[in-house]
Amino acid sequence: MDFNKVIFMTDLDGTLLTDDKRILDKDMSAIKRFREGGGIFTAATGRGYAMARRIVEDVLHLNIPSVLFNGAGVYDFKQNRFLWQCEIGSIAREYIRRLNAMFPEKLGFEVLHEQTVFVPFINQTEQEHLEMESVVPDRRPLDDIPEGGWLKFVIAAEPSDLDEVQKKVESGGFEDVQWVRSAPHYFECLPKGVDKSRGFAELINILGVENRFSVAAGDFMNDTAMIQKANLGAAVSNAQESVKQAADLIVCDNNSGAISEIIDYIEKL
Repeated sequence: MDFNKVIFMTDLDGTLLTDDKRILDKDMSAIKRFREGGGIFTAATGRGYAMARRIVEDVLHLNIPSVLFNGAGVYDFKQNRFLWQCEIGSIAREYIRRLNAMFPEKLGFEVLHEQTVFVPFINQTEQEHLEMESVVPDRRPLDDIPEGGWLKFVIAAEPSDLDEVQKKVESGGFEDVQWVRSAPHYFECLPKGVDKSRGFAELINILGVENRFSVAAGDFMNDTAMIQKANLGAAVSNAQESVKQAADLIVCDNNSGAISEIIDYIEKL
């Protein structure tokens, strides 16, 4: 297939990025070849602006807007502005308050507010996450975080604690939002009806490339909707079993050149 007929969107962590948060040379070479052939290549990540910028802008040098916040925003790093966004609403503050009271001192919370990461409650998991991504958060109290602009919030904790949080949320009383487990240590609250497939659809509409063959790649359950709705959905071999079942194609793991393998596959279609 000619690359100029394709738009390819990939997840970052666990898919494009290796376990130590690098991009392999073979993947970078394949991406360059894909783009030079007219392909549109971009990313769909659960990361917000602060945590995505270094990779999207400084490493990938993307000239195409990216889907951030697990689908709640389409951001153009070249123009330094949102092209589309969906806010979570005021109920999110109350949900944080309630969950923090139910699980005292166990949970860390990130409120992703456009270009700022607010952390009203912190634990060891959240501290390690911030340090790994070299992000300096705004640590103001929950009630002092500005109204409006909340694109999502993330709960960070040990997997066993998050299992309990997820059970509590699914038992009722936390409706009118979208909940998704984005990694073993992260459970996210998004605007209702928002996931990566929604962000991908908004980006396709913005670019006016509805007729292009769409490709999506990922590894975790927050990638499932995007993989299912793309013309070609690919899962890396380190993906969750449910993600593999949703995919049309399974490739090597994220430490072995998965993106390169997908691009080679596209070329042979």
